[in-house]
Amino acid sequence: MDLIVQGPALTSADIAAIARLADPQGIHALSGASVPAYRLDGAARAPGIAEYCAAAGIDHAFVPPDLRRDRVRVVAMDMDSTLITIECIDEIADRVGIKSQVAAITASAMRGEIDFTESLTRRVALLAGLAVTELERVYDERVELSPGAERMLAVFRAAGARTLLVSGGFTFFTDRLAARLGFDETAANTLEIDSGRLTGRVIPPIVDGNVKAQRLAEMRNRIADPGGIALAIGDGANDVPMLKAADVSIAYHAKPIVRAQATYAIDRCGLDGVLNLFR
Repeated sequence: MDLIVQGPALTSADIAAIARLADPQGIHALSGASVPAYRLDGAARAPGIAEYCAAAGIDHAFVPPDLRRDRVRVVAMDMDSTLITIECIDEIADRVGIKSQVAAITASAMRGEIDFTESLTRRVALLAGLAVTELERVYDERVELSPGAERMLAVFRAAGARTLLVSGGFTFFTDRLAARLGFDETAANTLEIDSGRLTGRVIPPIVDGNVKAQRLAEMRNRIADPGGIALAIGDGANDVPMLKAADVSIAYHAKPIVRAQATYAIDRCGLDGVLNLFR
C-alpha cells in the first residue's frame, strides 16, 4: 500500500518521523497540491502512524497503488458543508432570526439522531412566509465554495469523469451551482413557492439519503465501464447510503458516524486533497 500524508501543518520533520514508522520504498512530494502533500510508496501499516498523524494535525490514508484518477468515472458529492462551506437552510433561517433553532435540528440530523425527512419538514415549516428574494441574498452573500472544490472538479473532469451534485438541500442552490461549476447532473429538494414566498412545504418526492444512493448507483451503471470508479464525497449522516453505494468514498470534514463508514477521511485539507489519493 501507499501512504498519503497531507495538510497545512505537515513539515519535513513530520515526513521523517512517519517514514521511520512506515519504512516506505520511496517518498514523493505531490505536485499541484494546495497544502504540503506526500506519497510514501510501499509503506507498511505500522502501529503509531494514525496516532502520530492525529496528534500532528495531518490527514493520512493508505491507498492501493492502482487507485488512479483516470479510473474515476463518476464524482458524486453533497452540497451543504461539502461543496460549499455553509448549511443553506441555516443561513436562510438567519434571515428571519431563527438560525439557532433551525441549526439545532440540522446538527441533530447530520449526526443521525433524527430522521432526515422529519428534520427537513420541521425546518422548512419554520420558513413559511419568507420571500424568495431572501434565498437570493443567501446565495449572493453567503455561499462560498469549499477550498479546492473547483480544482478537484476540473481535474477529475479532465480525466474523463462525469459529475453529480446530489443534496438534501434545495434546487434553488444546486441549480445555480451546477450552472456555475458545470455539474452534469443534480438532484435536490424543491421548495414550494406561492406569490413569491415560501409556503413552508417541500414538493414531493423528498431527496433523502436513499435517493442520493439511488442516483449515484444509476449514474454509475450508466456511465462507469468495468474497472471504473464511482467516487462519493459527503459529510453528514444523510450521505452514508451514498457513500456505501460508491466504490471509493470520502468523509469530508465529517461527523464521526460518517468517517466510520467512508473509505477515507479528509479533515484538514480542502477538497483538492481528494485528488492526492489518486495517482
